[in-house]
Amino acid sequence: MKYVYMLQSESDPDRYYTGCTIDLKKRHSEHNKGESRHTKKFAPWKLVGYIAFPDHDKADKFERYLKSGSGRAFAKKHF
Repeated sequence: MKYVYMLQSESDPDRYYTGCTIDLKKRHSEHNKGESRHTKKFAPWKLVGYIAFPDHDKADKFERYLKSGSGRAFAKKHF
């Protein structure tokens, strides 16, 4: 399984991050430890949602969609 996930910064609640991984617990921990240059400034992060995909290609495409303008609007409305 591959997971597309959304995080919300606890230090700046208006800040969100979307990512994709095969090990969700490990990746969430890495974000909170400051091991990702894209998220360390706004740590700690809480997991606000995720979707599991058996097809890794579909997971990657959904992540790209969520990072687009219309995808961000979709995520804001539904998550």
